[in-house]
Amino acid sequence: MFIKVILISALIATSIIIIINLYVVFSTKKQIVNTNELKELKDIDCIIVLGAGIWKDKPSPMLQDRLDVGINLYKNGVAEKIIMSGDHGRVEYDEVNIMKNYAINKGVPSSNIFMDHAGFSTYDSIYRAKEIFKAKNIIIVTQEYHLYRALHIANKLDINAYGISADPRKYSGQLFREIREILARNKDFVKSIFKFKPTYLGEAIPVSGNGDDTND
Repeated sequence: MFIKVILISALIATSIIIIINLYVVFSTKKQIVNTNELKELKDIDCIIVLGAGIWKDKPSPMLQDRLDVGINLYKNGVAEKIIMSGDHGRVEYDEVNIMKNYAINKGVPSSNIFMDHAGFSTYDSIYRAKEIFKAKNIIIVTQEYHLYRALHIANKLDINAYGISADPRKYSGQLFREIREILARNKDFVKSIFKFKPTYLGEAIPVSGNGDDTND
C-alpha cells in the first residue's frame, strides 16, 4: 500500500510538472517574433540581453550570440536602449561590464547601454527591468528554449514583452539545459504567481535616461 501511494504521488507530481511546462511554452509561443515581424512593433522601451556566463574576460558562446542579436536589433532601430542583465555579485565575476564593453566595441554608444548588475536569475532580470529600469515594452534576447520562461515571467508581471531567439549554432550540453529548464519553468511559474521580490531592488534608474548612470 505504501509503495502504491508513493508511485501515485510521483505520477501526480510528474504530471503537474509536465502540464506547467507545456503551459509556459504554448502560452508564450506567439510572442517569439522574427525579424520581419519586428517592423510592426512600436514604442519598444529597450532590448534586454540576458546573461549566459563568461569565459575569463570574454562572453561565452551562448552569451556572444545573444549580444550579437541584441546589438543587431539596436542598430536596426528596434529600440534606442539596451539593458545588459547578468551576474555581478562578486568583484571577480562581472558579466555585465563584459557585455557592455562588447557592445561598445561593436559601435553602440555607452550612454545607450544600461547594466543590471543584479540580474542573478531570469526572474530577477525581468522583475528589475520593470521596477528598477521602468521598462514597460521590451524585447528579450536569449536562446529559444529560455525565451518561453522569460516571456511568461514578463506576462505575469504585466510587462508587454516579445522575444527574439539567438540560436545560430548548436551548443554543447544543450540536452542538460533543456531538462533543467523544465524544472526552472515550474519554479518561476510559482514565483510569478506570488510575485516574490528579486534578490535586490534599489533606486529607480529609468531606461529613458543615460546608461552611464549604471556604470560602477
